Amino acid sequence: MDEQKKYYALLSEKYPTMRSLSREIINLTAILNLPKGTEHFMSDIHGEYEAFCHILNNCSGVVREKVDMLLGGTLSAEERGELCTLIYYPKEKLRLLRKSGEPDRAWYEQTINNMLEVARFLSSKYTRSKVRKAMPEDYAYILDELLHAQRDEDDNQVRYHKQILDTITELGAEDFVISLAELIKRLAVDRLHIVGDIFDRGDSAEKIIDLLMRRHSLDIEWGNHDILWMGAASGSEACIANVVRNCVKYRKRPTLESGYGVSLRALTLFARQTYGGEPMDAALKAIAVIQFKLEGQAILRHPEYGMDDRLLLGKINGSTVESEGVTYQLNDSFFPTVNPDGPYELTEGEREVIDGLRDSFLNSAVLRSHITFLYEKGGMYRCCNGNLLYHGCVPLRDDGSFDEVEHFGKKYSGKAYFDMADSRARRAFFSRHKNQDELDFMWYLWCGRRSPLCGRNIKTFERTFISDKSAWHEEQNPYYRLYHERATCENILAEFGLNSPYAHIVNGHTPVRTVRGELPIRADGKLLVIDGGFCRDYHDTTGIAGYTLIFNSHGLRLKAHQPFESVEAALRANRDIRSHSEIVETERYRVMVDDTDAGERIRGQIADLFRLLQMYKSGELESK
Repeated sequence: MDEQKKYYALLSEKYPTMRSLSREIINLTAILNLPKGTEHFMSDIHGEYEAFCHILNNCSGVVREKVDMLLGGTLSAEERGELCTLIYYPKEKLRLLRKSGEPDRAWYEQTINNMLEVARFLSSKYTRSKVRKAMPEDYAYILDELLHAQRDEDDNQVRYHKQILDTITELGAEDFVISLAELIKRLAVDRLHIVGDIFDRGDSAEKIIDLLMRRHSLDIEWGNHDILWMGAASGSEACIANVVRNCVKYRKRPTLESGYGVSLRALTLFARQTYGGEPMDAALKAIAVIQFKLEGQAILRHPEYGMDDRLLLGKINGSTVESEGVTYQLNDSFFPTVNPDGPYELTEGEREVIDGLRDSFLNSAVLRSHITFLYEKGGMYRCCNGNLLYHGCVPLRDDGSFDEVEHFGKKYSGKAYFDMADSRARRAFFSRHKNQDELDFMWYLWCGRRSPLCGRNIKTFERTFISDKSAWHEEQNPYYRLYHERATCENILAEFGLNSPYAHIVNGHTPVRTVRGELPIRADGKLLVIDGGFCRDYHDTTGIAGYTLIFNSHGLRLKAHQPFESVEAALRANRDIRSHSEIVETERYRVMVDDTDAGERIRGQIADLFRLLQMYKSGELESK
């Protein structure tokens, strides 16, 4: 009771009078009766900056939908397209318009009025206070006045707002248009969820993180490619070798060298001296061999990983290698740094290369800033408004029960496994004294067959050195077969405390091959796979260029995006990403804030405020 009284005494400092308490109770009760904010879910961006940036700018097509709905009767399709492009890229579009002739005052006035109509509509589901906080500070007062215009008997407000617009256009309206465009995009999406894999094959993962760091409301569920970079930034040598190999293989060196200041010069020199031939091919082979050695060391340190079949350097016999009991011909049998008596020992040259890379990863200020952001905004999973978000899988046995996995001397399954992985991943990065077992675990999370971020038997060695594709098959966890069944998904949801019949799993990681007839909606709508292949390398596989799942007050819908041409085409020809929308679930009643996680917190706050009001009235605490 003493602790409770201390709490309410502190609360009374914020609400010192019964009037202030009553005002806040009224405010919070009103908020509960507003429609819930719009959530967008995206996954597997894989460094594809331009397309991802455009999707953020057009709010997954929502901006165009609102413009067409509100202004379809007054603007032509071409005019609406130009207005949308202006909202997406205000600075760039205005610069282009200036080159073809300065927009006049009439253009600015009409454009601003059209944008205000869109902003007014989007702001209608939020409190005036929340909208005000979303406004750019320099124009907050003016925007607040214009968005909440009221008609009166003598049209005083109309003349007042006309004068504001006249003054804006007279003094220069560019900054105001830019600010209004940013407000529209912010109001269109209340919260963004990134369900894993910011990194991988695209050109500019570092630019994507810079973009996300400026978002107003965001969470990230780590993917296997994210955890790989997180492990590398923590100092895991096996993770570092994998990151470098991926960047060299997919010709993404600028991300490492220009984005994060990690030089590959020592690797290139070592590779040329050791392997000869074309420099990039030599560098790829050199880092691949280093990777397989470092992975072998981790596997030998951890028999519990159950990955002894990945120890293939020790099974090379001349021009052949044995994998899973089958002997295969190697497409390259030149391994001058592999000692048959100690195949996983690094040579002196290899040790110098990996030591230099490790120092670069650990000392990159930009990388540390970006990875810290991933930890601050991210986690292994998230439960949000009745939805369970995770990137990979919940490891299962063939019968659908949760698989039990041993790590750090204990056994884990289901939610407890995710919680342990989250905790250990944080310790690996933030601990001052590095623990080799935790660094190894970061690598395991990247590629372990029973990792919740992977869930398959990755065969990098076979895909690199064996041409026979029969050796490439990667066995998947039973999860990827069983997640088509409603009972399996309901069991997983219950494990994470989500027992509502309206709960869903939102999953990334495995590209949906629409060209083969695969569907993203599974298990009678209980599970949604939203990996649609943002990265250009996956477009032929998926047949589309990404998904956005949209959850607003009316229900769930999935938008499939077509490939993005270019920013240049968007600016000059008002080209947009074409998106097809599919209704997943329509709510029987409109979802209000009262029905959300935020609503539950607000109800708790209201209960506390009522209790404080009673304490004022009874004299337990003195009001001012």
